[in-house]
Amino acid sequence: MTERRHDREFVRTFFTSPTAVEGEDDSAKMLRRAAGLRGMQAPDVWVPDNEDATAPSMRDEGAENIVEVISEQGAEFPGEIHPRMVWHRDSPETRYQGFQHMLDITDPERGAVEHIDGFVIPEVGGIDDWKKADECFTIVEHEHGLDEGSLAMSVIIESGEAELAMCDLRDEMGKPSNNLERLFLLVDGEVDYTKDMRAMTPTGELPAWPELRHNTSRGASAAGCIAVDGPYDDIRDVEGYRERMTDNQAKGMLGIWSLTPGQVVEANTSPLPPKTGSWLLDADGEEVELASEDGVEAYDGDRLSLEATDGGYELRVGGDARELTADELREELLGLTSYVPSMDDIVDSMEEFEAAKEAGRGAIAMTQSATLRIGGTEIDIEKDRMWDEATYQAAMTPISLFQDVYENRPDQHDELEERYGAGVVERAMEVGL
Repeated sequence: MTERRHDREFVRTFFTSPTAVEGEDDSAKMLRRAAGLRGMQAPDVWVPDNEDATAPSMRDEGAENIVEVISEQGAEFPGEIHPRMVWHRDSPETRYQGFQHMLDITDPERGAVEHIDGFVIPEVGGIDDWKKADECFTIVEHEHGLDEGSLAMSVIIESGEAELAMCDLRDEMGKPSNNLERLFLLVDGEVDYTKDMRAMTPTGELPAWPELRHNTSRGASAAGCIAVDGPYDDIRDVEGYRERMTDNQAKGMLGIWSLTPGQVVEANTSPLPPKTGSWLLDADGEEVELASEDGVEAYDGDRLSLEATDGGYELRVGGDARELTADELREELLGLTSYVPSMDDIVDSMEEFEAAKEAGRGAIAMTQSATLRIGGTEIDIEKDRMWDEATYQAAMTPISLFQDVYENRPDQHDELEERYGAGVVERAMEVGL
C-alpha cells in the first residue's frame, strides 16, 4: 500500500454545512452549529461549503463567516476543517473567485488559518486543472508566509476528465513543477458526474455508479490518498445509507459524505468492528442474522426448516426438501452460514497469530464453531480458516482504522470504551504495533 502523506490514515465522515444562510439574523448559524458538534456526531472532516450548499449571492459573506466562526471555534473542533471553495475546470472567473476567497480566509492576521487543514476543490477536470488548483494553494502559502504544502488539497471527482486524471497521479506527484503531494481526499460527486456523463435512468434517480466508486478507491490507494463517496441525499433512508457504506467498504472506500449529524453518527460507526459477533444464515436467498440464545444460534423463520429423521435429517429450503446424513447436513450448513467477528474476536485472532509467529510458525488454523437451532432441531457446526501473514494484514485494516480514530478523536474515547469495554480497547490499541 502506498504510504499516506497526512496525519489521518482513515476518514469516515465528510460533513458539509452552508457557510451563509440567506434571510437569517445570523447567516452563519449553520456553521456555528456544526462547529459545536462533538463525539460521534462530529465528523472526521468538516467542510464549510462555500460552493453548492451556499447561494452564489451569499458566497462573499460565506467566506467572511468561515473566518469568523473558525477563528472563534476552530481550536475546539475535534476533527479536521477543510472549507470547500468554488472552482470550475471551464471557468477562469470561477477559479479566480475561489482563489481570492482562499487568500482572504488564510490571512494569518484574521486567526482562522491556524485551525484550517486544507481546502476542497470541486469540478476539477484533467490533470492540468488539478495542477492549476495546486498552484493557487502554493501562491496562497507564499503570500501569507505559510509552509509550502501545509494546506492539504482535496478534490471532488465530478466529471469523466477528473476520473481519468486519477490515472495520472502517480506519475505527476513529486515532480518539481507541482506540489500534488498535498492531495488528501478524492471525493466522488455523483450528481454532477451523472450530468457530465449525460446518463439517464427510467425513474430519474441517480445511477449507483459502482465503477466510479471503484475507480476512485483505486486511484486513492495508488496515490496515497483517501477515497470518500458522495452524498446520499435520502436522509431518512438509514438502511439504504448503511447498505451503501457496506458496499463501499468492500471496495476499500471507507469514507462517505454526510449531510446531517445523524448520518455522521451512522458513518462514524459503520466501518468500526461490531461490539458482538453474529452468525448469518442464507435462508433461501435472504440473509438472516441468527438470534443468540444461551449459546445457541437460532433460526425460527419459515424459509428454512430442519427435522431429525430415522436415517439423519430432512432439510427443507423453500420448496426443496433433502434427506441428509449428519455430515452432509453440516457441510450444507457451512455453505449457508457465515460469521461476522466482533472487535474482541478480531483482537483474539490477531493476538493468537502474533504469538504463533513469535514461536516460529508461519500459518495456523483458526476454528469457528456454533450450535445451530433451526426450528426445534439443533446441530453443531465447525470450520477452520488458515491464517498466514496475508490474512493477518487484511484483518489489520479495521484495527488500524480503530487505532487511527482513537488516536485522533479523543472526544470519542468514552463512546468507544462504552461500546467495546476498556479492556478490549486497550488490547486493540496494542496489536499490530
